[in-house]
Amino acid sequence: MIRSAVIMAGGLGSRMRRTDAAATLEASQLVAADAGIKGMIPIKRPFLEYVISALADAGIVDVLLVIGPGHDGVRQYFTEEAPPRRVRIRFAVQPEPIGTANAVMVAAEALGCDPFLVLNADNYYPARAFRALAAADSAGVVAFDRDALVQDGSIDAERVRAFAVLDVGDDGLLRGIVEKPGATFDLAGESARWVGMNLWAVTPAVVDACRRVPISSRGEYELPEAVGLALREGVPVRAIRLSASVLDLSRRSDIAGVVERLSSVEPHP
Repeated sequence: MIRSAVIMAGGLGSRMRRTDAAATLEASQLVAADAGIKGMIPIKRPFLEYVISALADAGIVDVLLVIGPGHDGVRQYFTEEAPPRRVRIRFAVQPEPIGTANAVMVAAEALGCDPFLVLNADNYYPARAFRALAAADSAGVVAFDRDALVQDGSIDAERVRAFAVLDVGDDGLLRGIVEKPGATFDLAGESARWVGMNLWAVTPAVVDACRRVPISSRGEYELPEAVGLALREGVPVRAIRLSASVLDLSRRSDIAGVVERLSSVEPHP
């Protein structure tokens, strides 16, 4: 069983920093949004506390936060102001925000050779997704049902185009990834049934692919593309099919809905 998780929190938060006249934010939310530090946006507590609490619920005991050079406030909060009680918290600094594959490489230097989970800092995943993915010490991804994401989560149908569509075989193995499928992709078809929300189980073979993956068209080293490279080289990757919601906190317009959905949740990280 995998007992460690990496939360990628070192990005620039460009979408969150964009002004949105239609989004009404409290003063503390506005400060975090202006800084682009999505994981520290207050719900009742900072959003990351809810994410870490769900990881602890799933049996994760070691959490590594990959942060940027200017994110000292995140470190201070979780080490001095409100250190988690159910997990050990550690930090690694990603010198430049050059992609999720690079963040995995930074994390692997701190964690060593044991498999670990990798997830976004701006998504709230259900604990059962973590639990299912962590059950085996092998590479894997959670494949979320598109319809459940749209109907039960905070994600509209068109936003799925900004994620990854997963090709899952009848044997439960990942066969391919269509990263950010774009406007021409038929989201209503069966080929777009399973969606990747950047929730992975990473092994040394995947870390090695992260070291070798070419830079993407967006100018970043992308974890989904590294997993695709590993697949082409014969690395088996489990695909855990799950019908569940995921809350996405990537834009200012997301904040009110996430606050409402988490209003009854008391985080205990």
